[in-house]
Formats: sequence, C-alpha cells, structure tokens
Amino acid sequence: MYTGVVVTAIAAAVLVFGLYALHRIAAVAPEPLKGLPFESGSVPEQHALSRYHVRWYLATLLFLAFDVEMLFMYPWAVVVAQVGATAVVEMFLFLAALFVAVVWAWREGALRWV
Repeated sequence: MYTGVVVTAIAAAVLVFGLYALHRIAAVAPEPLKGLPFESGSVPEQHALSRYHVRWYLATLLFLAFDVEMLFMYPWAVVVAQVGATAVVEMFLFLAALFVAVVWAWREGALRWV
C-alpha cells in the first residue's frame, strides 16, 4: 500500500548518506583563513548578523503577510464563482485581518525607510 513512499524514503536516505560519505572521503582540510564563511577568505571586519538593523525584520514580516495573502488568493480566485457570496465574505474578512496587520506595522514604523 505504501510501497512507493517507502522506496522513495529509502532512496532519499541512501542518496543523502551517500553524498555525505562522499564528501567526507573527498574533503581536503582547508587553510584556516580560506575556511572563513564569506568574502573569499578575507578576515571579516564585523559579525555577519551585525549588519542588519532590527527595523528590517518588521519590513520582512510585512512582506510575508502580503506573500501569504497571495498564497490564499490564488485558490480562492479559482473557486469563488462556484462557492458564491460566502467566499467573497470570507475573503473580505481575511483582508480585514490583513489590514489590521498593516495598520499595526505602520504604527510600529515598519513603513518608514529613514
């Protein structure tokens, strides 16, 4: 009954562990300076996370809210003609909740770029 799922899981596990083993066999110990995570081996002048100001997190959350809105609107647009007025009311309730989130973000200053 679940033969395809089991075979796929086993194949994925064999592939992952096989690639991991291949990496362990083929890996060469890097020089300490060239093993740094960015800037082609240059010594970093600051911590990687210190470059981002906290205000960008609010902007990111706002973007994700609109992204999720679109995720829900595409299937809704397909079935709205079949479902009728109920679907329209539900979408307006969803958009009202999203509008509350936008007003909150505006009040918190997520839309200010300075």
